[in-house]
Order: sequence, then structure tokens, then C-alpha cells
Amino acid sequence: MSEPHRVQTHDAPPAAPGRPSPSGFPKADVKSGFLVFLIALPLCLGIALASGFPPVAGVLTAIVGGVLVSLLGSAPLTIKGPAAGLIVIALGAVQELGGGAVGYRRALAVGVVAAAVQILFALCRVATVGVAMSPSVVHGMLAAIGVIIISKQAHVALGVKPRHTDPLGLLAEIPHSLVNANPRILLLGGVALVIMFGMPLIRARWARTVPAPLIVLAVTVPLGLWFGLATPHDYRFASTVHHLGPEYLVRLPGTLLDAVAFPDFSVILTATSLKYVVMFALIGTIESTLTVIAVDSMDPLKRSSDLNRDLLALGTGNLLSALIGGLPMISEIVRSRANVDAGATSRWSNFSHGAFLLLFVALVPGLLQTIPLAVLAAMLVYTGTRLASPREFLRARRIGLDQLALFLTTLLVTLATDLLMGVAAGLALKLVLHLLRGVPVPAFLRPRAEATRTGQTLHVRIPRAAVFTTLLPLRRTVNLAGAEGPLTDVIVDVGDAAVVDHTFLAGVDTMSREWPATTLTVTGLDRLRPVSSHPHATRRRRRV
Repeated sequence: MSEPHRVQTHDAPPAAPGRPSPSGFPKADVKSGFLVFLIALPLCLGIALASGFPPVAGVLTAIVGGVLVSLLGSAPLTIKGPAAGLIVIALGAVQELGGGAVGYRRALAVGVVAAAVQILFALCRVATVGVAMSPSVVHGMLAAIGVIIISKQAHVALGVKPRHTDPLGLLAEIPHSLVNANPRILLLGGVALVIMFGMPLIRARWARTVPAPLIVLAVTVPLGLWFGLATPHDYRFASTVHHLGPEYLVRLPGTLLDAVAFPDFSVILTATSLKYVVMFALIGTIESTLTVIAVDSMDPLKRSSDLNRDLLALGTGNLLSALIGGLPMISEIVRSRANVDAGATSRWSNFSHGAFLLLFVALVPGLLQTIPLAVLAAMLVYTGTRLASPREFLRARRIGLDQLALFLTTLLVTLATDLLMGVAAGLALKLVLHLLRGVPVPAFLRPRAEATRTGQTLHVRIPRAAVFTTLLPLRRTVNLAGAEGPLTDVIVDVGDAAVVDHTFLAGVDTMSREWPATTLTVTGLDRLRPVSSHPHATRRRRRV
């Protein structure tokens, strides 16, 4: 037998799930929390507007996610708040449930029920279901979200109201909006885009420490004041008269108490409401779980978060957020990465970011009302291009045609229909591909992981097929064995499996980050014919 596929080795001592944060209130966490606050403030406003919610709703969500959720035992280094990944779901809920203020309050009711479902998930200890999701389906979903964000926000950054409402129509209308753009609004949005795309290219040390959104606001807010956006007026440019006024600026209620809105449960039992409950609960849980695992892998202390406890804290935060008028929240990867890079050590960084947001909005709300909407739209266009980057297409193509098909199917079906249908289509295609390659139906319905323990070594045999449904019993088997005593090695034998898919290998690699002192080894791959690649295996032994 050839050398086994060694997934990952950790030399750090084991970290118990739910390990408490360092005691005290470290100064490093206040500093990192302030930095994240600077990044989060404009993004929270922009995400809320793009979601069809009042702009202050995004700030409310981040305050709850920072101040409350951090105290409930969430993952220590993750930042909770509104995220671009849920914009499409939130906007769809508002529009399909009546639009405007009516749709907003009905969407809040959907958020309340979805939060209760997330709490139920946590109590049933099924937070890890996200680990079993196909990476190509997830990336296809996120790429579709990115395209939809670009299609909607590009027109806002140009100061033009589009005729179409569907993503493909909005994309086709961008050239028309560009030709008919409001010049001064276009300048504001263009400057913001140049800064957002240009800052990562600057190699100077200051460019890595100063958040790009802060530079954007420092440049565009004075420019907007110079243009006199707060006062309605017309101006002439190239023989054409254009209008400017406060409708191009962020508008907030007088106080935070005025921002509180309550959910309307009058249509909560309709098919539309239940569809969005499912989407909020599932997509939010999956995105958060994957983010927590990714951020844990960046933790210098190699702590392993309790995923179910984190989901319980998140669901509780979502419940309160929806009850007072806020957006759904998740563990947000960009702000969490910035938090780690800024030197955060504990949950107090998330708390600090929420506290700074609360103080800022309570004490100086007038400053927020000088932010041009086009600038927030430009920041979201930048976020959309990150989600829908051509690199995602190339990544799927490099892995293999199967993964490219899953990626494109999820992307295109989502754009043509909605997010739930897109994800369902991607998963359905994955099942069909596995069935065509000979995976028996019982392998999906009753996946097994047969374990034998010898000292501190656990041997796990995967019969029939090592596919995405096998990840959960494998994880449960290893956790049960680990509860009986420490494990130094876990050997996963897939030699008897008809198919070993990319999701299984990616999931095993992801799970290895949660077991810091354990070496995971996959054996038996050399008996299979590869149909695509996997980043953690040699080409001779890779298999989807």
C-alpha cells in the first residue's frame, strides 16, 4: 500500500471545546474591536439598505451580535453581525412579503422563527451539518450572491433607478445606467471603488493597518458635503440638468429607540414565509459554522470552539435582533479575519466592536447621515466582486469537471430562480453524479463509520462510499472516541468505498482543525481511479 494521505498534523496541546477566553479585558481586544468597528460601521449600513431594511437595522444587529452574543459564549475570535451572504435572502423576504414597511416587519417575523430553529439546531447538537455541505455548491451559492449584489448596487452607485428587478435584467441594464449616470454620484461611487480596489495593492505598512472603508469615508463624506447633497438642487453637466438632494444620503431615526420595530406575524404560516424561514436558518447556520471553523484555524492559541454553543448564542442573538427590528446575523469572515489580524485574543474584541457601535450611533448619529448612499453601494459592489471573483470559477475548474458543474449549476439556477432552488439544484446534481458512479442508495440514507480503537489510535473504516453524508457519522465517531480518552492518531480507511468524493476529503481536512493534537490519515485512496483533484492529495490518488 502506498503512503497514506496525511490530512493535517497539529503539534499544539489539545484545546477543549468551549475553552473559556483569557480572563480580564485585554487592551489588545479593545484595539482590535475599535478597528473592526471602523470596518463594520459603513458595511452594516450598506448591507441593511441592500437588504431592504432601514440602514440603522444593520447597526442594531451588529450591536446585539457584539454586546450580547459575545457574553453568551460564542466562538472567541469571530465577529457577529449582518453579512453580505444573507442580503439576497433578506431582500427577497421583504419584497415577497409585501414590500416596504409591511414587508420589512413581516421579514422580522420570519427572522424570529428562523432564530428559534437555529436554537433548536443547537440544542439538538446538529450545528456541524454545515461541514457536510459541498464546497463547490457553497462557492456557487456565494458567487451567485455576489453577482446579485453587483447587479443591484451598481445602479445605486451610479445614481440611477433601474427598470428591471431580476438579477439578469439588472446586469444587462448596467451599461444603460452608466450612460445615464448622475455625474457627481458617479464620482462619489467611482472614488470609493478606486480606494477599495486600490488599497490592497499598496505595500506600505500603513495601508495594511488602516481599513479601506475608513479611507473611503474620509474622502467621500467631505466630497459629498462640497456637492451639497443635504440640500435639494439641480446642476448642469455637459448641457444636461441633474438633481442632487438628501435622497442620496443615509437617513436615520433621531434615536436608537426610534429605530426599534416589531415583527408582524400575520402571514408567518404562509408558504413564502416558511420558505424564507428555511433559508435563513439553513444558510445562516452553514455560513456561520464554516466561518467559525475557518477562524479557529487562524487562532494563535489553537482553541477549538464549541460549534453548538456558538450556534445557540447566535440563534439567541438573532432572536433578539429580529424582535427589535434588526437583520439576521452570522459569524462574518471578513471582519473576523480583520479581528484576528489586529491581535484579538478573546471574545472581548467582539464585545468592544459592538460597544463602540452603540456609543457612536447613540452619541453622534448626525455624522452617519452625511454618508452618501453611492459610497455604501460601491463598498457592496467591491464585496460582490470578491464573492463572485473569477478565481472561484478557476478553482472549481482546477479541481475537476464535476466540481465545475456543481459550481455553475448552483450559480446559474440561483440567478434564474432563487437561492433555495439554486442550492437544491446543486445538491441534486451531486446526488445524480454519485449514483451514476455506482454509489449505492443506502450509502446516502444510512452512512456508516465503523471504528476500532487501539490505545490512542482510532481506526475508522468507511464501507460502501465515503461521500458528504458520511462526514457526520465520522465526526460523531471520532468525538465519542475522544470523549473516552485522548487520541493521537485517527486513521480513516476508504479502501472498501466505491467512491470518495471531494466534499468528504475537504470535510475531513476541515474537521482536522478542530482536533489540535490529533493526526488524521486517510488510507485506501490508491485503490481508486481519480476523476478530479483535491488540494490535500497527490494527483495519483485524488478522487471526487
